[in-house]
Amino acid sequence: MSAKLGEILVREKILTPQQLREALDYQREHGGRLGYNLVKLGFVSDDMITAVLSRLYGVPSINLDLFEIDPQVIKLIPREVAEKYSVLPLSRVGATLTLAMADPTNVFAMDDIKFMTGLNVEPVIVSEASLQEAIEKYYSSSREIELAERIEPGGGRANGNGHNAGGDLLSLDQLNIDLGEELGEGLELVQEEDEIDMSNLERMSEEAPVVRLVNAILVDALRRGASDIHVEPYEKEFRVRFRIDGVLYDVLHPPLKLRDALISRLKIMAKLDISEKRLPQDGRIKLKIKADGRSRELDFRVSTLPTLFGEKVVLRILDKERLMLDMTKLGFEPESLVKFQRAINKPYGMVLVTGPTGSGKTNTLYSAIQALNKPETNIMTAEDPVEFNLPGINQVQIKEQIGLNFAAALRAFLRQDPNIILVGEIRDFETAEIAIKAALTGHLVLSTLHTNDAPSTISRLMNMGIEPFLVATSVNLIQAQRLVRRICEDCRVECPMPPEALIEVGFSPEEARQIKTYKGRGCRACNGTGYRGRIGLYEVMEMTDELRELILVGASALELRRKAIEDGMITLRESGLHKIRNGITTVEEVVRETVA
Repeated sequence: MSAKLGEILVREKILTPQQLREALDYQREHGGRLGYNLVKLGFVSDDMITAVLSRLYGVPSINLDLFEIDPQVIKLIPREVAEKYSVLPLSRVGATLTLAMADPTNVFAMDDIKFMTGLNVEPVIVSEASLQEAIEKYYSSSREIELAERIEPGGGRANGNGHNAGGDLLSLDQLNIDLGEELGEGLELVQEEDEIDMSNLERMSEEAPVVRLVNAILVDALRRGASDIHVEPYEKEFRVRFRIDGVLYDVLHPPLKLRDALISRLKIMAKLDISEKRLPQDGRIKLKIKADGRSRELDFRVSTLPTLFGEKVVLRILDKERLMLDMTKLGFEPESLVKFQRAINKPYGMVLVTGPTGSGKTNTLYSAIQALNKPETNIMTAEDPVEFNLPGINQVQIKEQIGLNFAAALRAFLRQDPNIILVGEIRDFETAEIAIKAALTGHLVLSTLHTNDAPSTISRLMNMGIEPFLVATSVNLIQAQRLVRRICEDCRVECPMPPEALIEVGFSPEEARQIKTYKGRGCRACNGTGYRGRIGLYEVMEMTDELRELILVGASALELRRKAIEDGMITLRESGLHKIRNGITTVEEVVRETVA
């Protein structure tokens, strides 16, 4: 292309042979296209180059200054690809994409973009200088940090697969306007940050756009009621997701070039080592956030994990205002709540709460010890990590790296004259053994385990190596739990379901014909999801003499379950059916979290 272009310009007396030689020498030294270098050296204008190229290749030329390109069209091609091939998407009509190119002979670029977009490519010629300006303009970080919230047909957002969150596309400028001054002085670190000897990364992370973006993410997560923020780097994109009511939603796609600065900013706020990118790190951010006209103090638990394309950061939002300590509002069925309260009010023994991560176990245990927190009671907890500070309770943070594990903390507790002990999690034989001995020697022990239901917890303890007679005599009650999303009160509508589907879920044929089922239509209050907030499903297995005898003879989890149901245990599925009857949740939510 260079030789032909140069020859034509000389032939048409636009350029002298001497100027062409100078331009070719400059090109060999500095790289780049000949046309771009000719303009840079001042030998020709942009318009002359595009006019000649247009005639040479029979491709129309345009002036980019006269175009205002739709942001949805810009999103068809990532910035990295636009810069690599010096191209810019202009418009899309049906299956044809009009593409501005500095070099219309670059068939590799057209093939790549055709493959990437699935569209036919129609090239037009533009000058390279104006193309670079346009790329900077349309892909600029100050305009194009968008909340990637694609609205599904009907105005709702996807739920269950975590792809979309309801709402219009917003730029960072709009986000700043919405959030007001609180992004500046309204958000402050409670503790001073240490000096980090990584001047370049620190300087990048302290630049105003990065600080404002991090502040915007934190405040937006708080306003949406998110429980976690996921900051995830990939090869060709950088995304931020929020977990809202247990489901992940894609909310933001910052430019890839902000990746290191944004992650470093979060690590500095959490007092982590920004020079260490090869190992996982854990920290904590304590902030005062001014939102909706009032100041709130929040903790963020921060975890970093090295991945292929950078560090993934997850922030768990610990908001005291959302901690529900009233057991009557957690979602217990009345008879299950009576059993649970009876067990935690016994002077000794063990109460176990089981379920997967994120099922509300910590909230239930905090509610229990808050109910037991009296001046005459010494309550001690070993947690990893301590999520909320509760006044009047002695809380210990586990630090495995210095040898302070659950077992070591438990041994120390027994020398501290405790009445009630909370062990964050029973993970191994040593912790289980000490906890059971504490329960047998006059202490009430509360703890958690990761099992699927209440009866299988017995098998899990025995698999750890605990003798059946110790399990039978120490355990007062085992409770399994899950969290399901509540139907939004503002947009709840009746939604009849076929009786066959309800029978399959667990309703009797007679009840399936009579029951009314509901769902959320989707509104502003619930961001179009139809759900707002969560409620617990509870399976409470109280230890009876018959169950203890079955444990002593080595009965299976299935036999224990059958006997517990005979004794009146409400299973997780039955707890879910109860919530469906009362119009609190949907059939889909109960099926997602429980088995029949």
